[in-house]
Amino acid sequence: MAAYLQITLKISTANRPDAVGVYQKYKAPFLATAAGARSKELLVRDEDVQVLHGFDSKQNAQAYLESELFTTDVVAGLKPLLDADPEVRIYEVA
Repeated sequence: MAAYLQITLKISTANRPDAVGVYQKYKAPFLATAAGARSKELLVRDEDVQVLHGFDSKQNAQAYLESELFTTDVVAGLKPLLDADPEVRIYEVA
């Protein structure tokens, strides 16, 4: 079964280039080291930015949220750019 981790971020237009930099910096390490990682996409809308992570299972998506890559690197890089707390959702593919 496949799963998606969707993280929605409120980031001002002025800070979006830096947020894209964080995404680009950690995309390859995510795909290479996160258990069950299949894909990572950056979705940009006027009202927010979403990062959609594809996994082979809900368990691996949940585990990534507790990984050092996410908690130490990604969160630290994005935290100063956020206008609100991120919205995190995990979906299983039906």
